[in-house]
Amino acid sequence: MTMWVIATFVAFFVKGVCGFANTLVFTSILSYGTANANISPTELLIGYPMNLLMTWKNRKELKIKVWLPLSLLVLFGSIPGAFVLKNVDAGIIKVFFGIVVSVLGVQMFLQEYQHKTTKPSKITMLIMGIVGGMLCGLFGVGAMLGVCVTRMTDTMTEFKGNVSMVFAVENTIRLITYAVLGLFTMSAIRTAMILIVIALIGMFAGMQCSKFMKDTTVKKIVIILLILSGISLIIQNI
Repeated sequence: MTMWVIATFVAFFVKGVCGFANTLVFTSILSYGTANANISPTELLIGYPMNLLMTWKNRKELKIKVWLPLSLLVLFGSIPGAFVLKNVDAGIIKVFFGIVVSVLGVQMFLQEYQHKTTKPSKITMLIMGIVGGMLCGLFGVGAMLGVCVTRMTDTMTEFKGNVSMVFAVENTIRLITYAVLGLFTMSAIRTAMILIVIALIGMFAGMQCSKFMKDTTVKKIVIILLILSGISLIIQNI
């Protein structure tokens, strides 16, 4: 249980700082000693209320033109995603997406370092949104959507609010799916109820720390975490 507490605090501290990557951190810490079938349902039960809280806190920064299209893409992403999954190995799909996310992350980091503010074209954003919706709707992996929201928002509070809103929609879909499939065991529910308190403490601490950090610094942390998300997808599926 000690590792679960550590994983929860660190994961949601990171979420408090930059608005996402809690799943990446949580899974990475626990994956070496715990089956993913036990990790994912528990993390979802903890992460769902945290996303709702983050969305509420940054509700004034919500932009319907940002979160609504991406949320719809998540809703419909599982349809083409399921078709692709039937014909292509899931591991190959994840490795491909991991490479794409990593490359985009490096590009964004270089642009940030060089202080460039070039906005991607609408077609590029549409493609990224569709791919991100498939990846998130099918596997619950939000790295590509993180890239999209980063490029569609101007401040970190905007990013946190809108990305949390998108993830809240995705979490709702997965909650229903997991419940129908019977993936929520009593053990997972009990563990989540205990760890929610730790998650709240971690996220609050992260949010307080972010107040003392420049937007540019937090944005670079977000981009680095996106790159790590991509690398993690590659490593876990090769």
